[in-house]
Amino acid sequence: MALLNLKDLIEVCNSCQKCDLASTRTNVAFGEGNLRAKLMFIGEGPGAEEDLQGRPFVGRAGRLLDKMLGDVGLSREEVYIANVVKCRPPGNRVPTQEEAEACLPYLRNQVAIIRPKIIVCLGATAMTYCIDRSLKSIGPVRGKWFDRKGCKMMATYHPAALLRDPRKLDIAMDDFRSIKNLYDAIE
Repeated sequence: MALLNLKDLIEVCNSCQKCDLASTRTNVAFGEGNLRAKLMFIGEGPGAEEDLQGRPFVGRAGRLLDKMLGDVGLSREEVYIANVVKCRPPGNRVPTQEEAEACLPYLRNQVAIIRPKIIVCLGATAMTYCIDRSLKSIGPVRGKWFDRKGCKMMATYHPAALLRDPRKLDIAMDDFRSIKNLYDAIE
């Protein structure tokens, strides 16, 4: 599926019934941000607050992401934010492979339309589906840059994981400083 614009893609996504998540969602949390962003963040999937509002990263983890961006001199308005799955998995569980596979064409279309130069995968689920299917644990590759089809990609801790284990926040902030350095270096 290759759609030409986000409006059409959002319409298709809003009526999607490809997996069981459609039956439990309140809203699709498609993605949002700067449509010409050179930096895109990809998370796992919407949580309860995201499902209610139909927007990605607006709950506690989203507020932490906003703070982390601000701490390195970036704003939410400068970036684009999306998720691997667009509908909330019940109980905020990790999306199944079937659910992720059903949504990946939407994510690929978002990336093709936005055309970011940098993609940051927030958490292991995004890392697995966006960087390398053989990767299951974020620890060994966290903070390392990968080049995929001319796009620089990195995986770092998901803000929700940082809320559960604040000891990792300093490490994640090192990653965000690296992201900002690359962001400033790319035209």
